[in-house]
Amino acid sequence: MTNSPLRPSVTITEPDRPRCWIGSLAAYNGSHDGVPRLIGDWFDATDAGEVTVAELHKGTGVPFDPDDELWVMDLDGTWPVQVEMDPTTAAKWGEIYDEVGPEQWPALCAWVRNGSYVAESDTDYPVLSDFEERYVGEWSTFREYAEQLADDIGLLTDVPQSLQPYFDWASWTRDLKYDYSVEDAPNGGVYVFRDL
Repeated sequence: MTNSPLRPSVTITEPDRPRCWIGSLAAYNGSHDGVPRLIGDWFDATDAGEVTVAELHKGTGVPFDPDDELWVMDLDGTWPVQVEMDPTTAAKWGEIYDEVGPEQWPALCAWVRNGSYVAESDTDYPVLSDFEERYVGEWSTFREYAEQLADDIGLLTDVPQSLQPYFDWASWTRDLKYDYSVEDAPNGGVYVFRDL
């Protein structure tokens, strides 16, 4: 008998895509009959702002107030913040996800979680043009990035070939790192961001 690898029943194309569980606060607090209930469902973050109370209660048989407040009670996928939020806030994060795309979303989340990001006025939302300017990629190590940068800028161009092996890469890399933020990437490498 041969072992076959486990395969998901559905194709996973965007595992980091932010999703949220939106629920009715009135049902959760038991405001109609004193019995708390979890009434809600999972939605893509991009759709969170369009969810209605009637949509959540459809088919439940539980009476509801159309002015009931909806709240994000759980998160799935990769999020840059782990805070309570309303559906409108979740939808804004969904828009940001769509704008940066699934390839750069994990790096953007790492930049925000790092705290060195630039936020839009008085919000927690990152300025995407600053992200694009500061993000220099995913590398196996910061040292690998430093060596590539040294090559790109011709750091040792004027140093004789016979002396180049004596260059102190460890010290140069350590000093260079003061101008960058480095965050662990999920696959064992690191994300590197310029601190401008």
